[in-house]
Formats: sequence, C-alpha cells, structure tokens
Amino acid sequence: MLFVIDVGNTNTVMGIYRDDTLVKDWRIRTERKTTEDEFNVIVASLMATGGIDSSAIKRTIISCVVPPMVTILDSFCRKYLGHAPRWVDARSYTRMPILMHNPSEVGADRIVNSVAAYRKYRQSLIIIDFGTATTFDVVSGKGEYLGGAISPGIMIASEALFREASKLPRVEIFEPPENVIGKDTISGIKSGIIFGYAGLVDGIVGRMKAQMDPPPLILATGGLAPLMANVATSIDHVESDLTLEGLRIISQEME
Repeated sequence: MLFVIDVGNTNTVMGIYRDDTLVKDWRIRTERKTTEDEFNVIVASLMATGGIDSSAIKRTIISCVVPPMVTILDSFCRKYLGHAPRWVDARSYTRMPILMHNPSEVGADRIVNSVAAYRKYRQSLIIIDFGTATTFDVVSGKGEYLGGAISPGIMIASEALFREASKLPRVEIFEPPENVIGKDTISGIKSGIIFGYAGLVDGIVGRMKAQMDPPPLILATGGLAPLMANVATSIDHVESDLTLEGLRIISQEME
C-alpha cells in the first residue's frame, strides 16, 4: 500500500492507496512542534480505527510547505514505517515543465494539484485551492505549469476582520446567507466574506481566462471548495481528493 501525506500550513491531509484506489483518508491539524513519536500516536490511532495494517505500507510520498515538518515526518517514516519517504518539489519531480522565473518557489502542493488535474482532464486548466492561502494555478494545454496567483485564504481574511473590528461578532462561514443584502450584522458579515470572496475568485479567473487560448477548465479543491463552488460562477468542477491523487500519480512516475 501507498501512504500519501500533504502537509499544509493549517491542516495535514493523509490517505492510503491500494493500487489506484483511495481506501482511507484523514485530515488533522498541522502541529509544527510535534515529534515523530507524537505524530505516530495520531497516525496509528487513525489507522487502527480505519482497519489499516501499517505493516502493509511499503511506500510513502509527501508534499510539504511547512519546513519544520520535514525532519519530523522523515524520522516518523524511517522509525515507524521502516522506509524513507519520497518528497515532492520542483527538483525531485521534473515531468511537468514549470515555466516560472524560479521553479523552486512553486509549492509542492501546487505542483501535485496541477499534475493530478492535467492527468485527468488533458486540457488547459485553472486550479483553485482553498487552503490557508487561496492559490490559483494555471496549466497549459500542453501540460506546462505557467504560473498563478496567491491571495489570503477565506479563514485568514475572516480572522483579520474579527480581530481588528472589535465590535463585530465572530460568525461561522460554512454556508452562505440567503440574501446578499444582510438584514443583521451576522448575515451582513457572512455576505461580505462569502460573496466577496466569490467575487475575488470570479475576478481573478476572468482575468486569467482573458490571457489563455484555448479557454481553460476551472477546478476547485480544498476544504471550502464545495461552499465556494456554489457561490462563484466561474468554477466548473470540485475535485476534493485532487492533492492525494496527485501524490499517487507522482509516486508511480518516480518509481
């Protein structure tokens, strides 16, 4: 079996593949100050609950944008899984041309998402990942990584509003309000954050599409992708397991 791990600034997503099938996946908080032993306690518990025999894991591949986690996860894999993990970055994976001034600046998760999306759709794409940051990644019809855009994530923007505007209440933003015109403070905040972010998404996508020929397919991934797909008019499909699938594909290609 293959163990895939994507370490983001806020959450770490993990999955177990048997051949090409994702049999189990989990999402946990990214803890920068954990140890390999503490990480193993969490993973072992999740696997036991999910009926996964860790001794059957023969390969591990990791994408990570949190440098302190690299040493921790490398030690975890060697100590508890009995093998060294593979790491994804612009240097280790060269099958997708990265047409950036400095390819090493591209986050591993963005490479992984782009690879998975292009392998599935084989056309020009814009991939939007709603994570700690909201990233827009552009892939050409030839499978080249062209570049993208980065904006503050929805939760970061929300936390900044709640922190700096002391009289505004903290609200949950996991579903949009019924109307854009809020009739109270809470619905007004929801409207401003959710529909405002939809406008950001549609605006950036529109400007990117104007520079692309042929027109791209627009994909969304990340925890808040389903919510945003319901309010942003530019999103064509939601691909919830895009990052894990990209790690699986890259693992096969790196063998």
